[in-house]
Amino acid sequence: MQFSYPIPIQKIARQINAQLIGREDIFASGINEIHKVQKGDITFVDVEKYYKKSLQSAATIIIIDKIVDCPKGKTLLIHPYPFEAYDSLVRAHRPFEPLTQLIHPNAHIHPSVIIEPNVIIANHVTIGANCHIQANVIIHEHTQIGEGVIIQSGSVISGDAFYFKKKTAKYHPWRSGGQVIIEDDVLIGAGCTIAKGVSGNTRIGKGSKLDCQIHIGHGVEIGENCLFAAQVGIGGKTIIEDEVVLYGQVGIAQSLHIGKGAVVLAKSGVSKNLEGGKVYFGTPATEAREKYKELATLRRLVHKG
Repeated sequence: MQFSYPIPIQKIARQINAQLIGREDIFASGINEIHKVQKGDITFVDVEKYYKKSLQSAATIIIIDKIVDCPKGKTLLIHPYPFEAYDSLVRAHRPFEPLTQLIHPNAHIHPSVIIEPNVIIANHVTIGANCHIQANVIIHEHTQIGEGVIIQSGSVISGDAFYFKKKTAKYHPWRSGGQVIIEDDVLIGAGCTIAKGVSGNTRIGKGSKLDCQIHIGHGVEIGENCLFAAQVGIGGKTIIEDEVVLYGQVGIAQSLHIGKGAVVLAKSGVSKNLEGGKVYFGTPATEAREKYKELATLRRLVHKG
């Protein structure tokens, strides 16, 4: 998540009541989770085994719960509850805006867009030329839709990320500061749900086609010209390259990488990274020809028994 303008780090420190260590003359340009950070970003860490990863990351500002040596050129913000401080900053710069009307007057919608009855479009939404938004679609805040996109009835775009911080046996939700980007010529079938990123983008690449009742988790990156059949579910932060085909009811775990041109057959469960250009089947999904050999061997053993 990028701020709308650079913010002096001393102002951030005052805002969250944190002790500042390190450079005092820098500006924060954004706030992101550790796997999304870039130079100028704020991130946080509150578990000691992740200190090194956070301190050596691209982030310029780290909210941390303990005084440690500050890396050169960076700033530490010492706060007893880093997650709460981080989340409060996201909420301050990405405040909740309840829906109060069907189409927000500040939404940027090209005149050629077809909008059917009962469509809801929130603030901070952009929709390009020649799109067709069918009845009962909901497009939440911070969504960018390219040209020639079709979204079929009942789909929900840019819902909050299913992402929680567990503390003292309770789950505390993060404020979703990311967005959804749907590129040109994408088809979103009926009854799909696409979550916005926690701090970055959920992206559907140009020319990709999604069947009905598909769920795309927070921060998922889908390449161009992919084809997903009905009831596919993709866990958060997974990256899927171009021209991947997922048949019906394929489930993909979070934070995986699926290579270009991979094909995953129906009802398969993907629990590890998959190389591109191969066909996979089963749970856990493996190369289809190897899985079929395994099944044939099992059948022979059963018949012998």
